[in-house]
Amino acid sequence: MAAIPQNAARIPAEAQHASAAPTCRKVQPGAEFTGKQALAYKPGISAESVGSKHLHMQMLTIPPGGRAKAHKHESHETAIYVLSGHSAMWYGPELEHHMEVGAGEYCYIPADVPHLPYNTSQTEPCVAIIARTDPNEQESVVLMPELDRLRS
Repeated sequence: MAAIPQNAARIPAEAQHASAAPTCRKVQPGAEFTGKQALAYKPGISAESVGSKHLHMQMLTIPPGGRAKAHKHESHETAIYVLSGHSAMWYGPELEHHMEVGAGEYCYIPADVPHLPYNTSQTEPCVAIIARTDPNEQESVVLMPELDRLRS
């Protein structure tokens, strides 16, 4: 997997010009990368790909037995739809709450809520579509290593 591009200049020329009229576009998935949270993402809609100002959408894959780093998304909401597999997450200020989500289900995470997602299966990946109000995706990620040890 590729690392997060430091100078992701993927904005199409028409999206870079303020005078250009907004238009609809079809987007192919971007190259898979490992995010700050230690999970694999395939970017789709974002500031980098289409010049989005308020949202991004991407595919997430959590490998069998995989787990993210505890984190929150500063000032940004997250919506998730699980395509296949089964996932769970600890969430809350001290990761005191627990939720499981399976294929065909949605999950909502309010802005600034610490969470630690993981794949409950040791044999099947969990694949989900994520939409967030951060068009730059990784900029709002705040790692919370002090919470990782609470759920080891």
